[in-house]
Amino acid sequence: MNNEIIRWLQRDPDPKSCQELQQLVADNALAELADRFNGRLAFGTAGLRGVVGAGPNRMNRLVIQETATGLGQYLLQTNNDAAYKGVVIGYDGRPDSRQFAHDTAAVLTAQGIKVYLTTKVAATPIVAFGVKHLHTAAAVVVTASHNPPAYNGFKVYWNNGAQIIPPHDAGIAAEIDKATQSELHLMDLAEAEAKGLLVWLDDGYYQDYRQAINATPLLNNHHNPQAIGLAYTAMHGVGAEMAETLLADAGFTHVYSVAAQREPDGAFPTVKFPNPEEPGAMDLVIAEAKQHDAILACANDPDADRFAVAARRSDGEYQMLTGDQVGTLFGYYLLSHAQASTSLVGNTIVSSTLLGKIAAALGAQYYQTLTGFKWLTNIAMARQTDANQFLFAYEEALGYTIGSTVWDKDGLSALVAFAQLTAELTAKGQTVWDQLEAIYREYGLYINAQRSIALDPTAAPIGDSLRAMPPQAIAGLAINSTEDFKTSLRTFADGSVEAIDLPISDVLIYHLEDGARVVVRPSGTEPKLKCYYEVVEPMSQEETFEHAQLRAQETMDRLIAQHQASL
Repeated sequence: MNNEIIRWLQRDPDPKSCQELQQLVADNALAELADRFNGRLAFGTAGLRGVVGAGPNRMNRLVIQETATGLGQYLLQTNNDAAYKGVVIGYDGRPDSRQFAHDTAAVLTAQGIKVYLTTKVAATPIVAFGVKHLHTAAAVVVTASHNPPAYNGFKVYWNNGAQIIPPHDAGIAAEIDKATQSELHLMDLAEAEAKGLLVWLDDGYYQDYRQAINATPLLNNHHNPQAIGLAYTAMHGVGAEMAETLLADAGFTHVYSVAAQREPDGAFPTVKFPNPEEPGAMDLVIAEAKQHDAILACANDPDADRFAVAARRSDGEYQMLTGDQVGTLFGYYLLSHAQASTSLVGNTIVSSTLLGKIAAALGAQYYQTLTGFKWLTNIAMARQTDANQFLFAYEEALGYTIGSTVWDKDGLSALVAFAQLTAELTAKGQTVWDQLEAIYREYGLYINAQRSIALDPTAAPIGDSLRAMPPQAIAGLAINSTEDFKTSLRTFADGSVEAIDLPISDVLIYHLEDGARVVVRPSGTEPKLKCYYEVVEPMSQEETFEHAQLRAQETMDRLIAQHQASL
C-alpha cells in the first residue's frame, strides 16, 4: 500500500487532501488507509457517489479529474461530433462541488471538448435540460443529491438528455481505469474561454429553462392559484430561487419559503439527513405551513430533482403523501387533462400498480421499468410513438417527470404541477385527500410499504435460495404468478411461462391473490434485502374511508410480518 500512497500523493492536485492523507500515514491509521485504498469508487449508471476525502475510494479532485478524463475519451470514441457539441456542466451547493465542476471543465476542454459551464449553482433538472436545449453530447452534474453532508457525486447524462444506461456506464468506467494509469491534462479555464472551448451559462440559460417550463401545456392549468397558500423549503439546497419564480409565474401569490433552509448550505445545519423522506426533515416546512394556514407544505431535496409534499387534513394537521400517492394523483390528473388515448405513462416495478389500472381505464398506454429514473426516461423515449406521446412517469422514491422538457425527474416542475392540481381541487371545494379517496373508491384502496432486512454478508445470495425453493404461498395467499428478472421469465400458477422484456436484474416479484404483491431485491450497495409490499382492498360506497384504511393496514401488517418471518 505504501507505493500506492506515494503515487497518489504525487498525482493529487489538492494540498488539502494531500495533507489529510499524510496525517493518516503519520497517525498509522492502517484501517482507514486500507479502506481508502481498497479498490476505487465504482462508476456505474448513477455515475459516482461517495464520501469526500483523500484516496481512490473517496470523492476528491484527483478522482474527479481521472473520471472526467475517462468520460472525455469515451465521448470522443463514440461520438464523432462530441468535441463540437460539447458537454453541459453544473453543480450543487456542497463545499467541493464548484471545484469539482471546474476540474471537470478543465479536463474536457484540454481534450478539445467544448464545455458549457454554469456560473452558479444549478438544480439537477436545469442542467439535464441543457442537453436537448443546447444539443450537447452529454451533461455532468456534480451533486450528492439528498445524501449526508460528507458526500459528493458525479452524475452523467447522455445525448438524449437522460441518465446513462448500459453500455455507456461500462464504457466510461473502462476509460477511467486507463486514466488512472495515465498523465492527466487540464486547460486553464481562462485559456479555454479564449479558445472558444468554454461557454459560461449565465442567467440567460436559467431563464431558458424557466420559459420552457412555463410553456409546457401540462403546466398551464391556472385555476385560481391565488386562492391557495403553500409553504416551501429548498432543504439547504439549490431549488429556492427557481421554485419561487416558477410558482410566481403560475400565479401563486401566497408562497411562504422557510428562511432558515432557503440558501444553499452543504452542511445542512437544520436537518439530520437532507432527504424529505427521513423523519423530521419536513418539520420546519410543516411549521411554516401551520403558521400561515397553508394547504400544502412542499419540499425539494437539495439538488431539486425530487419533490415531497404534506397536505393539510380536515383536522388541521399535516400528513405526508407517499411517493405512490403523489404519483397516483398526478397520473389521474394529467390523464384527465390530456388526450389519454394518445398518452404514454409509466412507473417502476416497485411503484404502485394503481397507475397501470388508471391508465387502462382511461385508454392510455402504460409501461413498467426496473428501479431508477434512467430506465423510466430511456424506455419512454424508445416506447413513445406519434400515436402515443410520453406524458408522465414516476418512481415511489419521490421522483416525477411531467412531459419531455426534462428527460429526468424534475422536482421544480412537479412542484408547480402539484400546486396547480391542488388549486383546481380547491376551486371545486375539494382537497387532495378527497381526490385520493375518490380514486380509491373507483379503483380499489392501494397501499404500499417497504422494509429492509439485514443479511449475513457471507451467506449465499438470498435470491438464489428463493429460486431453488420457490414459495407456494405468502402470508396464506396463493401466488398467481412469479416474475424473475434474473431469468427474464414470468411463471404462472398453472406452470405456463412467458418472457419479460426488461433488462436482467436480481429481482423477484410475487403476484398474490386479491391483488397483493411482494417484490424482493437485494440492495446493490450493502448486505440487505429490500422488500416492497402492495395490498389492494375493495371499498364499498357505504364503508367509511377510515374503516377501509384500517382494514387495508391490517392486511398489510399481516403480509409484512408473515413474509419477513418466512425469510
